[in-house]
Amino acid sequence: MTDSRLAIVILAAGQGTRMKSETPKLLHTLAGIPIVSHVLATAREMDAAYTVAVVRHERDRLAEVIEEQLPGGMIVDQDEIPGTGRAVEQAVAALPLDFAGEVLVVNGDVPLLDADTLTSLIESHRAGSSSATLLSAVLDDPTGYGRIVRDAGGRLDRIVEHRDATAAELALSEINAGVYLFGLAELRDTLASLGTENSQGEKYLTDVVGLLRAAGSEVAAVPVEDPWLVAGINDRAQLSEAAAKLNALIVRGWQLAGVTVQDPATTWIDLKATIANDVELLPGTQIRGATVIATGAVVGPDTTLLDCEVGERAVVKRTDATLSVIGADTSVGPFAYLRPNTILDAGGKIGTFVETKNSTIGAGSKVPHLSYIGDTTVGTGSNVGAGTITANYDGVNKNKTIVGSHVRTGSHNVFVAPVRIGDGAYTGAGTVVRKDIPSGALGISVAPQRNLEGWVVDNRPGTDAATAAQDSTPEQSGD
Repeated sequence: MTDSRLAIVILAAGQGTRMKSETPKLLHTLAGIPIVSHVLATAREMDAAYTVAVVRHERDRLAEVIEEQLPGGMIVDQDEIPGTGRAVEQAVAALPLDFAGEVLVVNGDVPLLDADTLTSLIESHRAGSSSATLLSAVLDDPTGYGRIVRDAGGRLDRIVEHRDATAAELALSEINAGVYLFGLAELRDTLASLGTENSQGEKYLTDVVGLLRAAGSEVAAVPVEDPWLVAGINDRAQLSEAAAKLNALIVRGWQLAGVTVQDPATTWIDLKATIANDVELLPGTQIRGATVIATGAVVGPDTTLLDCEVGERAVVKRTDATLSVIGADTSVGPFAYLRPNTILDAGGKIGTFVETKNSTIGAGSKVPHLSYIGDTTVGTGSNVGAGTITANYDGVNKNKTIVGSHVRTGSHNVFVAPVRIGDGAYTGAGTVVRKDIPSGALGISVAPQRNLEGWVVDNRPGTDAATAAQDSTPEQSGD
């Protein structure tokens, strides 16, 4: 049910300069989706009456993601006045005048924060009498974070930013997690009093805490048990740390659901992936995007699947596949490359060093070795010989190759598209197929073989080959 007393503000206006990237920090991906998408998903789960995202840097790119994933949410553009305090001030101004509940403020770069933690924060706040309640964490290395300063009675006194902290304050290990729950009336009044008298010349949201305390209001700080829940991402090192933690949680979740993961440390699974029970994932495997893997499949080692479907009992090893469908009881790899729109029907095989693209390989059909199959349809029960190439590009257009059912093609064939090979046809080794082959026919393109006697001795005198040739002739051997 919608919490009619709750509004959520997501701070997404920062530039993220420490990422050193042309991509906005919040659009860097984590488990297959942007950082900010994790926060948006948590906000949706909270089901607040209102959700407001404050944007500025690369606002159009961020707004597109926010509008798609948070329909009905509000987007507010931060003005020229810098600071989180100003961002929240503008978000509060966007709320309906008749809203009189609480405002939950979260940062868009804290992707591991979950709804359960936020729900506990809200319950703690509502059970007490504080004007504001915030999350804190105790860190072994609090460098860079704002410190929680408590009074002699252990109550929160103020928050001091790292840049503005004294030596004694820098020695504190409890940090501000940047997650706040305010009563709207007190927050609105206090925001109006914020100044920019600090080293950054910004309106700090943290100063609201000091102003509330100076006015005699209580502010509570609730430490989280697991600091990683509130870890922010400011650079690529922190991004990789968050990715590793989230992936460990994802992998463990699938293990508990009945998936065998032989080596969790080298197995990566995106959030949108779906894996059935009794799937086995071998070391070095990446399950990316919205990949779906059915019961009994074995994937890996050293395999990457992006937005693929894998059928029951399929075996996919040392393979890179994108936007492909791998049917039940199939075999793929090792060292196969499945490009988009590859479909391998039940019982089929794509073998060693085979590349496929925009092709359907029918039930029970096989492309076992060293082949390129592009823009091709293969019927059922066919075998495509080793070293086959579908020459699908004429320099202007991509053309189609049709291989019928129960076809047997020889090794080292080239199918010059467009071309059709009828059901039950055969082709000879080394054949270049330039025209259709009727059903049941044998297609060959063979020139008579010529042997030029004595060519090596005459043209490569003094070589090991010439000596061996001379020694093997009847005259030299005495036969």
